[in-house]
Amino acid sequence: MLDDLRMFLRYIAGVRRYLEHPLSAEESRRLVEEQHRNRDQSFLRLLQRSVFQKPRSPYLALLRRARAEYEDVARIVQSDGLESALERLYDAGVYVTLDEFKGRKPIVRAGLEFPVRSHDFDNPFLRRHFEGSTGGTRGVPRRLIIDLDLLVYDAACQHLFHEAWGLAGRPMALWRPAPPYVSGIKKPLLHAKVGQPLSRWFTQDRLEYSPRRLKYAVLTHSTVLAGRLSGVALPAPEHVPLTAALRIANWLVMQRQSGTPAYLDTLVGCAVRICSAAKENGLDISGSFFRLGSEPYTPAKARIVRDSGVQAGCFYAMAETGPVGVPCPDAEAVDDVHLLSGKVALIERRTSLRPAGASVSGFHFTSLLASSPKILINVETGDYGVLVRRRCSCPFGTLGFNDHLHSIRSHEKLTSEGVAFLGTDLFALVEEVLPRKFGGSPTDYQLVETERDGLPRVEIVVSPRVCGVVEASVRRAVLDYLGSRNDSSRTMAKIWDEGQTLRVVRREPAATAGGKILPLHIQRE
Repeated sequence: MLDDLRMFLRYIAGVRRYLEHPLSAEESRRLVEEQHRNRDQSFLRLLQRSVFQKPRSPYLALLRRARAEYEDVARIVQSDGLESALERLYDAGVYVTLDEFKGRKPIVRAGLEFPVRSHDFDNPFLRRHFEGSTGGTRGVPRRLIIDLDLLVYDAACQHLFHEAWGLAGRPMALWRPAPPYVSGIKKPLLHAKVGQPLSRWFTQDRLEYSPRRLKYAVLTHSTVLAGRLSGVALPAPEHVPLTAALRIANWLVMQRQSGTPAYLDTLVGCAVRICSAAKENGLDISGSFFRLGSEPYTPAKARIVRDSGVQAGCFYAMAETGPVGVPCPDAEAVDDVHLLSGKVALIERRTSLRPAGASVSGFHFTSLLASSPKILINVETGDYGVLVRRRCSCPFGTLGFNDHLHSIRSHEKLTSEGVAFLGTDLFALVEEVLPRKFGGSPTDYQLVETERDGLPRVEIVVSPRVCGVVEASVRRAVLDYLGSRNDSSRTMAKIWDEGQTLRVVRREPAATAGGKILPLHIQRE
C-alpha cells in the first residue's frame, strides 16, 4: 500500500510538470526533426547502454553468439545505414520472435537456448511515472507503464498530425476503454500537451472499485485531478457502452450545429457504430473528424465512415511503443501512415505462421528512443503490410518521413473492437479448451475474424460433427477463457460481450490451399 501511494504521488507530480509546459508547433517540429536526423546515433547509444552494458540483456547473448561487438555494429551502421545493419544482425540470429518477446517460449538458436520473461526486455533506464500490473489470473501478467518522457515525443508528432489535417481548435472527445487499457489514460494527456484538451471523455467500460481494480480507478481520477491542478480542465469519464453509440452521434450533431464540427478519438469499430447509428436515426454528423486506431481500418469500414461525411485518419501503434505510424492526408490507401522512423526502425523478413508453418513476410521493429518502455531489436510483431517509399507534401513528408505503410494486418493475433488476443492464447482455446469441454478434435473448431456491414465480427466455427452443442454455451466458454488471461483481457472480453462481437457458426472450418485447418482464420475483404 505504501509503495502504491508513493507511485501515485510520483505520477501526480510528473503529470503536473508534464501539463504545465505545453508543446508549441515550433518545438514539436524541432523535436521530431532532430530525432529523425539523429536516429542512427540514438540506436547506437541505446545499444551500448541498454545491451552491451547490461550482462543480463537477452540481446547480448544473441550478439555474442553472432560474434558481434558494439564496434562491429557501429561500423556497419555508419557505413551502410541502420536498416542494413539490422538486416545483417537478423541474418546472424539477432532477432526475437513474438512468443519469445512475450516470455511464452525460450530463445532458441543453433547452439544457444535460454529462458526469457517479458520484463527481461524492459528498458533499464526508463523513468517510470506509473507502473502497475494487469494481474494475470492464469496468463502472464503484463506491466502497465506510463512514461511521460515518451509521451512528449508522441505529443510532438500529434501536433504535426493536427497541422496536417487542420484539426486545431476543434471541440474534442475521447471514446476509448479506461485503464487497465493503457491507451485510455495516455490519450487525454497526449492531447492536452498540444493544447487540445478534451471536452468530453467517454469510456466503453465502467470504472470499478473492487480491490483488484481499485488502482486503475484511482489512476484515472488522479489524472483528472492532476490536470485541474495544472490548469487543464480534464473532464471526468462517462460510461457509454458500445450499444449506446447513438449518444456519441448526438454529441457530434450538437458540435456541428454549434458551428465547429468535432474531433473524436476512438476505435475503428466504434467509429463504424457511430456512423451506422447516425444513419439509422437520420442524424447529420458530416464534417466531423475521427482519429482512429487499435484495429485494422479496412476499405469496408472506411466506406461507411466516408459515406457519413466524416473524415478519418487511422494510426498504427503497438502496446510496447505507442504510435509508430501517423496517418497521411495524401494517402494512397485508407490506412496509409508515415512510419515514425525517428522512433523505430523497421525491416521485413519472412516468418513462420504458427502452427501451420506457412511463411509470410512480417514486420520486425527496433526501438530508437531512450524513453522507449521496451528495448526492441528486430522484434517480430505478428504484423505485416505494404511498405513503400514515396514523397508527399504533408508536414511529415517535408521532414523526410518517406517510408509509408498501408494494408496493415496481423497473422498472429485477432483484433476486433480494439481487443487484441495473441495467437498463442487462441490456439490453446481452439485446440484444448473447446474440445475438452464440448467434444470433438482441435480441427473441429476455428476462430474467424471478419466484418459484417463494416462492423468487426469474430465467428466461432464449430463443425457439425460435434453433436449436442449449445451455441450460447460455446460463446460463454470463449468469453470466459479469454477474460481469464489477465485483468486487461477481462475488460476487453466484456466489451466484446456488450458489443455482440462474437457469434457461433455451425459449419466446417476453412482450410488452407494445402488442406490445413488453422485455429485462427483471417477472412480478407
